[in-house]
Amino acid sequence: MTAVLEPVTRRAPALRPPGAVSVDELLADARSRIQRVTPQQAAARIAAGALLVDIRPAAQRNREGWVAGATVVERNVLEWRFDPTSDARLPEATGYDLDVVVLCSEGYTSSLAADALRSLGLRTATDVVGGFHAWVAAGLPHVPGYGARAV
Repeated sequence: MTAVLEPVTRRAPALRPPGAVSVDELLADARSRIQRVTPQQAAARIAAGALLVDIRPAAQRNREGWVAGATVVERNVLEWRFDPTSDARLPEATGYDLDVVVLCSEGYTSSLAADALRSLGLRTATDVVGGFHAWVAAGLPHVPGYGARAV
């Protein structure tokens, strides 16, 4: 069955449908609406009361490591957990003034996630430039994962 599908899946993409955008365009559009922060700026906001939200899947967090104290909300349920009107919201999601800093592995998915939170009305939602990898490279506190190399 795979051999039959292979020629189809390797074919050059068809013309883009009207209105469709590339993932790079989607990302640029999302980032045009958020004020991204460096790992150091994120740490300062967290120290001032912002909520750090790690949206990476469990396997990725376990492999790479994590920031102690971060709220873990995987990407597939993020909007439901932070919409103040949702029955599935987190206890912390009581209003639109909640300061949320979103963290993913490299800072791509988190940009889309932060923009989604802004669309819900959380106007200060942002993400970390470079994600968890940049957080670690900046020497900020974290718990190493089982796949982390000792340095």
